[in-house]
Parts: sequence; C-alpha cells; structure tokens
Amino acid sequence: MTQPSYVPIAVADQVRPSLRLETPRVWVADRPAELRFPVRPGGRSRGTPGPDQGYALRLARRVERSLVLEPGESAHDVVVGLGLLAARRAALFGRAPTIFDIQTALALWGFGEADPPEALVAARRQAFSGVAHDYPAQRALIDSVPEELLRRRAHEITPGEWLA
Repeated sequence: MTQPSYVPIAVADQVRPSLRLETPRVWVADRPAELRFPVRPGGRSRGTPGPDQGYALRLARRVERSLVLEPGESAHDVVVGLGLLAARRAALFGRAPTIFDIQTALALWGFGEADPPEALVAARRQAFSGVAHDYPAQRALIDSVPEELLRRRAHEITPGEWLA
C-alpha cells in the first residue's frame, strides 16, 4: 500500500531499488549428456526415458503374489525385471507405466502360467538371474525383448513364441 509523503518512514521500511539482472549470454548444449538432436538416439544399452518410470516397480510388486515361479527363480529378480520391462513399454508410448504394461511383461515371459514351456523357463531363468542387483544384466534383459513385441497387448502374446 502506498504511503503519503508527509508520513515519516524508518530507513529499514523504505523501498529498496530492485536488482538488475544482466542480459543472458548465448546458451549451447555442451554438457556430456545433452541431447543435441531433435530425435533421441536409440540402440542397445541406450535406455528409453519416460515419465514416472519408478511407478512400474510398485505395480510389479502388486503382482508378486500371483507369480508362478519355477525352482531356481527369485521373486525379487522377477519383480525388478517385470518393472523394467513395463517401464520400457510405457516409455515407448510416451506415458507413465500402467498395470497393462506389467501384464504384457508377464505374458512375454509366462510368469502367470502354471505350466510354461521348458525352453521358456530355461531362457527366463538365465535372463532374470541376478537382475535385481546387476545393471548390465538389467540392460541385457531389456534389450533382449524386441520393441515391436513390447507394443503388443498381453492377450496378443503367446509366452515364449518370440524366443525361437
């Protein structure tokens, strides 16, 4: 509120001049991780950034009790692997993960089936072994699933058909 000129003002209450910012200099993308292209470079071990990818782990933990595991498979490794695959699938569509992404990952590897094919069990035992605590194993798992397969819906996938 303005104050009349005839009212005395303490020095501490007087309006101070604002700071003038200098004109910004030209900015260039010169940091090591900066993307300099309009399209994100792809390829193996490049990752697929997307929004709220950590939520996929929470969703994967919801289905942990319904997993059908064979001897030698760790539920912890499977939950992390499913979360990673769901996060990648969601990022391909440019959105956050949903339960449908988890269902697709379950269908790919046959973790919801009571009697999966032996070839699939051997492949998933190798692919998911130690994945919870091994970054190269995580990258290998994610890169092993073709992108066109991740774009399918869960009911369009036959477990293990893509391994042949």
